[in-house]
Parts: sequence; C-alpha cells; structure tokens
Amino acid sequence: MELHGFHKLTLLDYPGYMACTIFTGHCNFRCPFCQNSSLVLNPGSQPLLPEEEVLSVLEKRRGILEGVCLTGGEPTLQPDLERFLRRIRDMGYRIKLDTNGFLPDVLSHLMQEGLVDYIAMDIKNSRARYPETAGIPGLPLEPVERSIRLLMQDARSLGIEYEFRTTVVREFHTLQDLREAGEWIQGAEAWYLQAFRDSGDLIGTGLTGYDADSLHAMAELIRPYAVLTGLRGVD
Repeated sequence: MELHGFHKLTLLDYPGYMACTIFTGHCNFRCPFCQNSSLVLNPGSQPLLPEEEVLSVLEKRRGILEGVCLTGGEPTLQPDLERFLRRIRDMGYRIKLDTNGFLPDVLSHLMQEGLVDYIAMDIKNSRARYPETAGIPGLPLEPVERSIRLLMQDARSLGIEYEFRTTVVREFHTLQDLREAGEWIQGAEAWYLQAFRDSGDLIGTGLTGYDADSLHAMAELIRPYAVLTGLRGVD
C-alpha cells in the first residue's frame, strides 16, 4: 500500500466512532477544489509511510480506537487494498472508506467480502457538470452511476452504512446544480454538503466558498432528496 499520511486520532471522520485516518496517494480525478493536490498530482513528493509501521500503531491501539478511515487520493486505486483492509479487519476495527465511486467493481467486491462498514462517496455535481467538476473533460458517468446504484440498492442488505457528500464551491455549484444532483440520488440514506475551504494545497486557483447563510439555504434545498441531510464545515 502506498500510504502518505496518518492521523492517529479523529473524532470527526467516522461518525460516532473514535478513529484514525490513513491517506493513500494518487487519484483518477483532478477536482480543482481538491484539498490534497500533492497526493493527487505528485504523491512521490510526500513522505511514504511504511505499511508495517501504520499497522503496528493500530495493533497497539486496539481497544482504544474503534475505527479506521481510509481516504486519499483515491484508495480504490491501490492494488493491495483488499489485503490491507483484511489485516485491519483482523484486528477488530470498523472500516470507513472514502471514494469517488469511479471503480464500482472494486467497491462491490469490498462490500461483498465484508471489508467495509461505512462508505462515503462523493457526488461531485449534477450529471451535466460532473466532468467539469471532477476536472476530467469527457469523463464517462457510467461508473459513477453504477456505484450510486450499488450503494442505494445493496448497502443496507449487506449491513453497510453509506453517505453521499458534495463539497460546495461557488464557481461550480448553483442551487439548480444541487437540485439536479438531488434528483439523481433521490431517496438516498444520507447526503451532506461540505463547505469549501482553501487548504493552500488546491489543484485549481481562484476558487471561493459560499457564506454561511447561502450554505444553510442549500442544506434546506437538499432536504427532500435524502433521509438524512446536513451541512459540514460551517460554524
């Protein structure tokens, strides 16, 4: 596994659990508002963490930590992902996976093998603006569509929780875009809007977030489209 970051404690990344967060390198998207551009564009520039070192920490924290969040980058690109998750599972941890949903076959396999407990999948935008928002002109949406169906149709029967999430950026998202995205995932278990913040390590430039009032209005707009909705990153 190509591991480039390890936050040993988080109370936010895995809802309801004391967890840690592991970051992988590489991504097949180029979202201009990505907060981890160095992991996406040049992961080799980031320190590489020995897998055994990370697993050793997890072993020592058994009984203290409850879950492990795997994020990136895009974790499903990692060829050793299944093996790595099995080692984490063997320690008794719950596993949360963050993904862009572009590799539905990998996602389906992990779900069927019982290697994930919670999946957070990005919904970048409406269908019409998805390629632009993902930073990939001509991006085919069929893999994203398959992952959406996979979560909405199969997750509950497999005992897996999931959420969709959208980082809201003024230059990419309007109320109409969110309305169209909501119609796409109508009936989802959970959909959260995330306030955009410039981390200083973005892929794009000149991007801005919405003010709190606008974000609350957007959160109200999406309420009919999912069982649970909410807003993150707003004081």
